[in-house]
Amino acid sequence: MALSLLLTLLLILRIAPPSQQQLDHKINAVDLAALAAIQSTLTDIPGSNFFSTWNLTAPDPCSTFSGITCSLNRVSTLTLGTGLSGSSGLAGSLSPSISDLTELTQLVLFPGLVTGPIPPQLSRLTSLRVISLTNNRLTGSIPGSFSSLRSLHTLDLSYNQLTGSVPPSLTSLPELKVLILASNSLSGELPTVSAQLLHLDFKNNLLAGPLKQLPSSLRYVSLSRNSLRGPLNGLALLSELVYLDLSMNQFSGPIPAELFNPTLSSMFLQRNNLSGRVPSKLIGDPTTSASYGGGSIVDLSHNFLTGELSPVLAGVESLFLNNNRLMGIVPWEYIKSVYEGTTRTLYLQHNYLSKFPLEPGTELPDTVSLCLSYNCMVPPVGLASCPASAGVQLSRAASQCSVFNNRSNID
Repeated sequence: MALSLLLTLLLILRIAPPSQQQLDHKINAVDLAALAAIQSTLTDIPGSNFFSTWNLTAPDPCSTFSGITCSLNRVSTLTLGTGLSGSSGLAGSLSPSISDLTELTQLVLFPGLVTGPIPPQLSRLTSLRVISLTNNRLTGSIPGSFSSLRSLHTLDLSYNQLTGSVPPSLTSLPELKVLILASNSLSGELPTVSAQLLHLDFKNNLLAGPLKQLPSSLRYVSLSRNSLRGPLNGLALLSELVYLDLSMNQFSGPIPAELFNPTLSSMFLQRNNLSGRVPSKLIGDPTTSASYGGGSIVDLSHNFLTGELSPVLAGVESLFLNNNRLMGIVPWEYIKSVYEGTTRTLYLQHNYLSKFPLEPGTELPDTVSLCLSYNCMVPPVGLASCPASAGVQLSRAASQCSVFNNRSNID
């Protein structure tokens, strides 16, 4: 009897369906085949051991494979590489079979030596919210088919070798908030951006043409080191902006007064062809006493700004106004800010300023870097805090100053 019962139990165990837990551990066969194809086109660079856990015969890849998470037996996130500081990353190419992971919401490739194009088949992954393929050697163009990724929130393809233009459809994706294409070789004009982006970074490319209207939702914009030109149109409405870098382009004309706003605490406009004056007052709510604070930085150097320096930038922690055509007496607000240590770096060299009214015997804080060389005055401080690029001449020749002042008076 006992033997018969034991045999019956064994038979039940053999024919009983697998438990839900067992089913959860059984990865989808299509996904497993896709992972095998992905592994076949990539390899660990010496110093990386990312694929050491990718045993294709393992009973539960969802819990044993590095870099994947699953939901209901389907791969939902794929992170290729460890991202650890001591890891050298992966080499090889991206397999089009990634597109067979049809439930994927996040695709990340950590820095390495992965080459070749971005598979256009990725556009089939309509649940994707994050694509981050940074710091590799990817080539070719950005697939125009990415326009079908209607759920995409973040796209980061920075620090690769991508060429061609930015697909116009890319900047109109309805859910896109973060778009980073920095440090590639992208060319053509800056596309019109209709997506309600928060973060836009196209720095260090080959983009040319005028600055297009940008969405008012933006908080971070970097377009530095391109060949963009023309006036700074379309920036006055960016009331949420906290970081702006348009340096090292060919922009011209005046700086919009709306940009002189303490909420925009990091502004880099150096090395352009900007002209006109610094506004006499801050733009904003007159009932507030907004002012620049700790961590703020404004760089307007190497432009063609003219006129007397207004006090609106007093209080900026790091302020670079050197290599312009500013003239007159430096307002006392700047002297006070430097003396109190609120402004830690103030570069005014290579202008036509006539006086920095620092009281004789006043000692500046040790933390302050103040450079006043090559102006129309004998500066009250020496060259010790000046960068090497300021040169060794303390003052301009009197003839230069008189000629410049005469022209300014005529203008």
